[in-house]
Amino acid sequence: MQINEIIQEALRLPATARFQIVDQLMQSLDKPDPEIDRIWGEEAVRRLASFDAGLSKTYSPEEVFGQD
Repeated sequence: MQINEIIQEALRLPATARFQIVDQLMQSLDKPDPEIDRIWGEEAVRRLASFDAGLSKTYSPEEVFGQD
């Protein structure tokens, strides 16, 4: 079966079934990497410590979203 045929067949399925397919495909591509998770965890702790110490520049929602 060709890729286009698989896609066409999947599009005939109910939305919940299509979601299950997409979810499983995404999970197959997103393999956790403990080292990357560790590095991001350390970075989150550093950023929070910087914020708590008043060393981080913060922005209001208006500045972020451009609403004056």
